[in-house]
Amino acid sequence: MLFTEEITLLTKCGDDRSAVHLTPAQDRAANHIIDGLRFGNVLLFRAETGMGRTTILHHVRNAMGGAFVGARQFVDALMLRRPDAIEQAFVEMLEDVLDRHETVVVDDLHLVTAITTNYEYKRQGLLDACLEAVLSSARGRKIVFGADGELQLPQAVRNRASVVKLEEFAPEDYRELAGDGFAEIDFAQVHRTAPSLNAYQLRRACVRLGGGRGLTTDGFIGDLNRHHLTSNVELSEVQAVTLEDLKGMDDVIEALEARIALPFENPALAAELQLKARRGVLLAGPPGTGKTTIGRALAHRLKGKFFLIDGTVIAGSNGFDCKVSSIFRAARKNAPSVVFIDDTDVIFEDDSKGFYRYLLTMLDGLESASAARVCVMITAMDVGSLPPALLRSGRIELWLETRLPDETARAAIFRAKLGGLPAPVSNADIGILAAASQNLTGADLNAVVEDGKLMYAYDRLHGEIMRPVEEYFLEAIEAVRDNRRRYRRGKPAQLSESVPLGFGA
Repeated sequence: MLFTEEITLLTKCGDDRSAVHLTPAQDRAANHIIDGLRFGNVLLFRAETGMGRTTILHHVRNAMGGAFVGARQFVDALMLRRPDAIEQAFVEMLEDVLDRHETVVVDDLHLVTAITTNYEYKRQGLLDACLEAVLSSARGRKIVFGADGELQLPQAVRNRASVVKLEEFAPEDYRELAGDGFAEIDFAQVHRTAPSLNAYQLRRACVRLGGGRGLTTDGFIGDLNRHHLTSNVELSEVQAVTLEDLKGMDDVIEALEARIALPFENPALAAELQLKARRGVLLAGPPGTGKTTIGRALAHRLKGKFFLIDGTVIAGSNGFDCKVSSIFRAARKNAPSVVFIDDTDVIFEDDSKGFYRYLLTMLDGLESASAARVCVMITAMDVGSLPPALLRSGRIELWLETRLPDETARAAIFRAKLGGLPAPVSNADIGILAAASQNLTGADLNAVVEDGKLMYAYDRLHGEIMRPVEEYFLEAIEAVRDNRRRYRRGKPAQLSESVPLGFGA
């Protein structure tokens, strides 16, 4: 039989991967597997994709003897039968090698169960029953199953197997994977910047960088930033702003610099003092007071370590849970990182999917060590609409209030926006405009400047008698106030519906 011949050949000749040196973490995992088989007959080895699971299992098979089967052998077995004979092909493959070998390593179990547990699959549970029968009659054989990450596996395996998990890579693992050509690279610094890289990512980086000749640590990290530490935000579409654009909120800027930016931008100091960004941050304040501006500024500053959830990911819509989970999964991979959830109170209005419960879990850090390195920053216009459990001590560690700019701040905003324009616009009396714009938000002032410039340009283009330049902006201020009065008298129904909240430019 073709399948039997291939297994025999694989058992006798080994595999090229057996010559690969294991990293320290991989070597410890291999030893745990071998030790575990001394005390039990069934063992499950879990490791994330790209971390060397198959390489480790080949090392175990070479050390203990026996047979190795994986996706390649399963596909070959399935090709000899009908395409829907998945359980039959897998069980016959397993029984065949168990009849002839005391120790069997079965890799890629998750690929088989991904098919048989799909909600559209007609024979769910059959593979579990078949495995129960095979394992019950294995007669003292040693079996190691290899699977990816935390995916659901057959109950028959989970009931019997002791579990070994590959720990996350440390700097010494990075150094081993990179090889001798990268001896000058400070992999402790690389690991502080990107602690969740897998073997594929590191080796691809080394190939791209041509063996490491003349390469600096900053150059290595720069390559990782470009290719692997990627955000879900397209920065070219996000308005370029900085925290310094927030006038009159020096206390908020200082808190963000010290408690968020510092641990991200100074990895050596963060490692020395064991600094971590605040776990949960709430930005609260009226509309237009700079909450989204803070998000935009952090997006440009943190780049691949910034992830956004906003009104484009509407609670209750199809695929919402998957979108949120994938964003948090990417943030954990790039940790330390920030997940910025804009206008959380609006998202919670349609929270039929339990989003806030998921958020509580993330803030509690219950899922993994990497989750504890994710800073969750939420914004809200109405704090009273947030679930009380979200605000209780220990979850939101930093509460920052964005507020209306005072007269000094309004003057600074007008000065920043008009100062670079030609006269007479740049010569407008800032004091008059600042005094007249009381109770307007930063967003309102931006609208005032843009509207005032348009009215000035219109009169100039049509040869009208030009008014004092301040009058154009004072008229724009009154237009903003008039719009507010109209809004208060009766908000149109369509404006109350969930819409994307405009994180982009």
